[in-house]
Amino acid sequence: MLVKFEVYNDGEYWCARGIGVDIFTQGDTMDELMENISEAVEVHFEDVLNSGEDIQILSISETQVHSLVQASSS
Repeated sequence: MLVKFEVYNDGEYWCARGIGVDIFTQGDTMDELMENISEAVEVHFEDVLNSGEDIQILSISETQVHSLVQASSS
């Protein structure tokens, strides 16, 4: 099973929103967030894990490249 998360920083916390699953978690640091994602998946899919199925977690990160500003005409 593959569980995907959108990962982003809201300015204060690192956040993860499940894609196609009803899971949301956050952390002060990226490391804390990754631990919280693993814990949330374990709790949410406890029955799946107990049946012996493996779960892979994939994070998709939002990264700003740069801002674009339209030049005003003189």
